[in-house]
Amino acid sequence: MPGGRLTAEDRRRIAEGLAAGLTYAEIARRLGRSRSTVTREIARNGGPHGYRAARAQHATNWRARRRKRAPQAGVPHTTDDRDVRTAREFEEQFVAMLIEGGMAPMAARVFAALFLGEAGSLTATELAQQLHVSPATISHAAKWLEERGMVAREREARRVRYFVDVDVWYHTWAASARSIRIFADITRHGAGIFGADTPTGDRLRTTSQFFEFLGHDMGQAAEHWRQALSMRSRR
Repeated sequence: MPGGRLTAEDRRRIAEGLAAGLTYAEIARRLGRSRSTVTREIARNGGPHGYRAARAQHATNWRARRRKRAPQAGVPHTTDDRDVRTAREFEEQFVAMLIEGGMAPMAARVFAALFLGEAGSLTATELAQQLHVSPATISHAAKWLEERGMVAREREARRVRYFVDVDVWYHTWAASARSIRIFADITRHGAGIFGADTPTGDRLRTTSQFFEFLGHDMGQAAEHWRQALSMRSRR
């Protein structure tokens, strides 16, 4: 009801409004809510491009459970401290995994901060404060991530907010599949130049066949996931 907590149905209508290109004000009017309520809801759950009703509802339920488990005043915070320590250890492992995969350390830290954050989004200022670096450093790392489709940005008045979408892995995987297909085309072209009956041409031909096979399978896998994700978001 107006003024109360947002319901699962409210979140579904917010997602539909965003998909239809409605403004925050129009979505709020249709829900009978304040614009600030809708703005906060979208911002803390992935932003206008990453908002998903089911995920937002899940995050809200999770926060409610966390509040119920929070220790009372005067009770030792041993469990919460251990949870925080464990979460930080996992974040370090996550960052190390990204770096091992070829990502620059600062880009890995920015991506991890966004991906592991509850809302999936942070302003440039929040990122700079959380990672203890300059805004320029954040901007440089975020630009690298944006160019690869891993992070998107939106402007809020004078602030820049970065967010990571739930289907970020689909975008990066699909981009990798496109790169693989380019490798296949180039090596196939090279095989024609050197001749398939030469050692160099034969290596290039075999390489092209490998990339064609790999690119085809990667493309199919990405499409299957996109369809599965689309069906899940409509539930």
